[in-house]
Amino acid sequence: MTFWEHLDELRKVLFRSALFIAAFMVVIFLAKDFVFGKIILAPIDSDFALYRLFDSVLVKFGLPALEPFKIELINIELSAQFFIHISTSFYLALVISMPFIIYQIWLFVKPALYDNERKAAIGAFTFAGILFFMGVLVGYYLIFPLTLRFLGTYQVSADVANQISLQSYISMFTWLILIMGVVFEMPSLAAILSKIGILSKSFLKSYRKHAFVILLVVAAFITPSGDPFTLMAVGFPLYALYELSILVCRDFDK
Repeated sequence: MTFWEHLDELRKVLFRSALFIAAFMVVIFLAKDFVFGKIILAPIDSDFALYRLFDSVLVKFGLPALEPFKIELINIELSAQFFIHISTSFYLALVISMPFIIYQIWLFVKPALYDNERKAAIGAFTFAGILFFMGVLVGYYLIFPLTLRFLGTYQVSADVANQISLQSYISMFTWLILIMGVVFEMPSLAAILSKIGILSKSFLKSYRKHAFVILLVVAAFITPSGDPFTLMAVGFPLYALYELSILVCRDFDK
């Protein structure tokens, strides 16, 4: 195939991916009550799964349960709710469509690979897809609820009430969840770099201390609020992924 024929194939991949995202976006947009009521806004009160889990663990150890928790969201812009509805539908559709997009990318690169390379690529794509959704779930069920509960209830004075805008809530929700999905690709990237001989297990082990500091800096850049609590909530999972990257890498010395 010529360069332009390759470009035409890539255009088809992008078109099919965009069409798939658009279809899911319409479905999510129409299912507004379920999507916002049962999923996006679920962490704003004590009935969320993580908070109930904490309560059950505390009760088992004879400790008092967490205080009742409820955040009231407000909207201060006339058109904000409509555009938030559209943008949130797009981001959710993008996350749900990720397996299809990865499959389309695989179909595009597959003809250029030898049989042994195809086997390795299938494993890499599968591993990357699983890690992405693991990151999304960790962001939704752990990182975001903990961040929301801490920042949403923190007050410098009882005289200053927290009034959280819908825009602020959705911005942190989408950013934290998507970024956790992306950063969970770290072990997949490490495995690929190790497979082609660029990264080794011994190298990652020797730079553990440096990596811890660098990952905290990265966490500071990717956290939308920049507060210490969110920084640590994102930083420790990043370091856990670094340790997982060590496990999946090859050791050239051996």
